[in-house]
Amino acid sequence: MENYDFNPPQRQFKPLTIGDWLITLLIQSIPIIGFIMLFVWAFGEGTHPSKKSYAQASLIFLAIIFVLAIVFMIFMGGLFISLFEDMNYNYST
Repeated sequence: MENYDFNPPQRQFKPLTIGDWLITLLIQSIPIIGFIMLFVWAFGEGTHPSKKSYAQASLIFLAIIFVLAIVFMIFMGGLFISLFEDMNYNYST
């Protein structure tokens, strides 16, 4: 009977250097390209596991910030509208 190894060999990754991280941050700082690259790094094949985790965490953080910004804008819009309604009401009487 043959022995089958059901666990594929793990690929060994070297740690990312400071230069690698500087290039990653430089690319990420480019407005549209950086956002697209976060998706490529987060969900692409062959990406270093550290960079993949970083990209996924960055996308989660951006989603949270986006939702909080929308909630803040809705709150401020309601406050702005209510102030103008109060002003119109006070001047009307």
